[in-house]
Amino acid sequence: MKIKKVREGAKVPQRATGGSAGLDLCACIDAPLTLNSGETALIPTGVAIALPSAEYGAFVFPRSGIAIKHGIGLLNSVGVIDSDYRGEIMVGVINQVKESYTIEPGERIAQMVIMPVSTMPVVEVEELDETSRGAGGFGSTGRA
Repeated sequence: MKIKKVREGAKVPQRATGGSAGLDLCACIDAPLTLNSGETALIPTGVAIALPSAEYGAFVFPRSGIAIKHGIGLLNSVGVIDSDYRGEIMVGVINQVKESYTIEPGERIAQMVIMPVSTMPVVEVEELDETSRGAGGFGSTGRA
């Protein structure tokens, strides 16, 4: 994967440890940004990426530390970065608790995981194969 800084002060995403699945994405902002309860913001990271092929996608997940300790989550739960996107990675965040939280310049705000994706063709059909479950929905397997 190739990474390009597109803003002054951007930090190249890094893994916090050798076993980390995600690369930390940092806030590339000029000044601290306070989010009050329920407020949202679109935070620039200052970086753009190029994935090696359409067989990969980049997925942006919340960081558990900032989520559990301060209630800062992602607006869309998981962000999807397609292999052909070359723009700046932006992170939509929300303050989910009553206390205000201030995001500092350079703070780790999310994590990006690179994963394989299937690009199989989509085929419209009249009928689908039968399974023992069929069209059963939530709770239909008898498990809680």
